[in-house]
Amino acid sequence: MFEVIGERINTSRKLVQAAVAERDAEYIINDVKKQQKVGASFIDVNAGARIGHEEEDMRWLLDTIQPFCAIPLALDSPDPAVLEMAFSMVDQTPMVNSISLEKERFDAMMPFLDGKECKIIALCMDDAGMPESSKDILGRAKNLIKELNGVGIITANIYVDPLVQPISTNSNKGIMVLDAVRAIKAEFPEVHITGGLSNISYGLPQRHIINRTFVALMMDAGMDSAIIDPLDKKIMATIQTADMLLGNDQFCMEYLKGVRSGTIES
Repeated sequence: MFEVIGERINTSRKLVQAAVAERDAEYIINDVKKQQKVGASFIDVNAGARIGHEEEDMRWLLDTIQPFCAIPLALDSPDPAVLEMAFSMVDQTPMVNSISLEKERFDAMMPFLDGKECKIIALCMDDAGMPESSKDILGRAKNLIKELNGVGIITANIYVDPLVQPISTNSNKGIMVLDAVRAIKAEFPEVHITGGLSNISYGLPQRHIINRTFVALMMDAGMDSAIIDPLDKKIMATIQTADMLLGNDQFCMEYLKGVRSGTIES
């Protein structure tokens, strides 16, 4: 089944930043409960927006969230020291968000990941910038998988992010990433494909319908995870329905459950 990484606990969001600054545990707990209720598979936790407070804010968030969270957390920080602290606090095997091939980030993250039991989001970004072709994305994915395997991260725990780019700047950007996902999954069937989807619609009107259509196309290509707002009922309904149509929902049970609960509506 498709895995949703709930993106809402991020201090770049004004309400979350205010709640963290004021230590408003009720707001954070209620949000986490809502994300779990509608089917999130992971709760992403990012405390990086309050400069100079990331470590203490991450510690407070983890202390606040975990007693009320039955699903794993995605620890979201570019700072290995913050991740090391957070990793020591989690109750369940976490996801780490994220590593890339950019030298500074790669060199900082690899010692942290060495020997760790975790899932890892691997961004197809290197020092040359955003990928320019599906072949470029595939090459970067191969390098990331090889390097991560080398420090003990099995392929099934790697979530490759092919980096969706705006179709408004180049009409081939959608096809480029779809072809890349198919190629990655053909060569590495155990690897997961994840990422944010909303970049595809940047600069265009009626972005929600573009995002919902694109996630269905990406799922057909092999995407099995996404970093989204699970409280967006329409995109969650699209994901659940596409999962069923792709044969991932035995006897349509999850789809029927969604209809009965009201999370899937016409």
